[in-house]
Formats: sequence, structure tokens, C-alpha cells
Amino acid sequence: MKIYFQKEKLKEQLESDLDMTRKYGPDVARKIQARLLQLGAADCLADLSGSPGDWHELSGNRKGQIAAKLHGAFRLIFEPVEPVPRKADGGIDRSRVEAVQILEIADYH
Repeated sequence: MKIYFQKEKLKEQLESDLDMTRKYGPDVARKIQARLLQLGAADCLADLSGSPGDWHELSGNRKGQIAAKLHGAFRLIFEPVEPVPRKADGGIDRSRVEAVQILEIADYH
């Protein structure tokens, strides 16, 4: 799967082990690396179903975004690259998502 970043600064942080560890700590940094590897190795978002990370669609003001569990309450937040493929019920058709944009690492709870 192709991975893009909403902000260049975030891309630079997540591509540097040192910067990532300084910003998020070693436990979160390890999980970020693992989730990015999982995303990069998948052909589509559906390939991640059942794999570590509890990949789930968000709702409310984050509708259309997807989160993957990192460590504690931290999540990797991303969205499919436009146009977002939809199912008949309005949900994201994960089998057709082949590119994502990383939005942030956050504790939105």
C-alpha cells in the first residue's frame, strides 16, 4: 500500500528513529514502526483485518478516518487517499483502499 503524510514535519519525524523516540517515547515509537511496516506490506486495507493493531474506522468528527492501536491510548490516525471507496452502507470499502494518508499520532480518548 502507498503511504503519504498530511504534513512534511510528521513524515520527517516518523522517518527518523531518533526523532520518533524523542517525541513519543520508545514503546510508542516501536509500535509506530510496526504499524507503518504493516501498512506498507499490505496490498489493500482489508489485508490488515485480524492483524495486530485493532484497525478500526472512527466516527463523529473523525468519520472517514481510521485508527490503529499503538501503545496505551496512542493511535496512528490515517485516512484513505481521495476518492474514498465506499460500500453501499456508506462505510469505507477496505478492499479497494490501496493508498492512505497519515494524519497524526494522537490520544483522542
